[in-house]
Amino acid sequence: MSEIDYLKDFDFDAIVAKNEQVKTARRRQSAPIESEVLPRRSPGAAQAPRVHLLCASAVVPEAITWLWPGWLPAGKLTLLAGSPGTGKTTLAIALAACVTQAATWPDGSRCAKSGQVLIWSGEDDPADTLVPRLMAAGADLNKVHFVRSVSDQSGELQPFDPAHDIPLLGERLAEMGGASLLIVDPIVSAISGDAHRVNDVRRNLQALVDLGVAYQCAILGISHFAKGTKGTSPAERVIGSQAFVALARMVLVAGKDEAAERRILARAKSNIAPDDGGVSYSLEQIETDGIEASRVVWGELIQGTARDILGEVEADPEMESERDDAAGFLSGLLSSGPVPVKEIKRDADGAGHAWRTIERAKRDLGVFAKKLGLKEGWVWALPECSSEDRHDDCEERHSPKRGGLREAWRPSIDTGLSGGEKARFSEASPKTATEEGVRPSGKSTGNGLTADVPYAIHEPHSCGRHLNR
Repeated sequence: MSEIDYLKDFDFDAIVAKNEQVKTARRRQSAPIESEVLPRRSPGAAQAPRVHLLCASAVVPEAITWLWPGWLPAGKLTLLAGSPGTGKTTLAIALAACVTQAATWPDGSRCAKSGQVLIWSGEDDPADTLVPRLMAAGADLNKVHFVRSVSDQSGELQPFDPAHDIPLLGERLAEMGGASLLIVDPIVSAISGDAHRVNDVRRNLQALVDLGVAYQCAILGISHFAKGTKGTSPAERVIGSQAFVALARMVLVAGKDEAAERRILARAKSNIAPDDGGVSYSLEQIETDGIEASRVVWGELIQGTARDILGEVEADPEMESERDDAAGFLSGLLSSGPVPVKEIKRDADGAGHAWRTIERAKRDLGVFAKKLGLKEGWVWALPECSSEDRHDDCEERHSPKRGGLREAWRPSIDTGLSGGEKARFSEASPKTATEEGVRPSGKSTGNGLTADVPYAIHEPHSCGRHLNR
């Protein structure tokens, strides 16, 4: 039988149709992402844009992978920000050295394995600054690579631009088998547009974020604090658009105590780990192979929020004096009983105190705020100690340095008012204070008080030493 006669017995159209049915069924089973049947289209017709859905049951859960557990996540963007003089680049070098040697992290945990580190710096020279610091930190120089240039189509070398060349860096990473850490200093150089525009920042940083995910490479971007932001939320102090902070999964901040040469590294924001705590460090100059360079010397771990930790090391003596003066003014003004906020503002302005400083003094003293009504407005009152409190305990609790309201403090709200204001507070006995509305509403009052703490009405405590400091 000839070959042609043999093939004539097969129905090729039926075979092709059957194969297509099998392929379609397999696609639907292996990728359950569509919730509707695709409409029939004529051959060659253009497909209209449509949304594709991913079913949660098709996603395989994964644990966060850490380079430095709780501090530096692998495959994600981390920001390191701080004021000039805090040694941000030297800090980054210390972390890089730990990665190359699989050494111990500042908190005592150990780097799981050694890895390659890439560094792009638009500010420091590798020869006279970065390599000497790497040597001082004990890094394995064979595992550190500087991102320097890009060759164009004609073979000519051009400076590497982190705002445009990140995809090319991804190709190079694939060739070298990946890296554990990429340092970008400064991170604002990765923005081709306006670093204060959310869309520009998100568009450019997305390439870095994607690179980190693709190669499980931790991205550490170095940034600065904006001027005039001392005392505000540390994460909000990062210069540029808040999109930097929004895209980063971890934000680390560095601060410096000018008087003691003490520095701190703290967690200011984290979506994947605790967002508090810090570690102290100092910078020292050492000589390696005849070249002097700075390195980090780690200190003890620190408890508290980044705002509290930074506030301690960045305290301005002049501002502290103004704050103490404001605290003395406010405690004296409220020593006779509650005072309407309007009067406090008027007297503070007359005494030359900025209202922002008065509000800080209010927090330090644990001043109680209460809204009497729509017409009467707000009043402030000093918290009083109960009669059984010792005078020395009372002194300590009411010190402006303590800050916040302690459980043993109970505000005196039955004196110092007149007319309808006094009636709102003084008609109730201690037993019926909650019924008369002395208990706060269901939300926090903003000064440390919570809805679960009833406030007893009582005569002012006889101590009084803390009221006129």
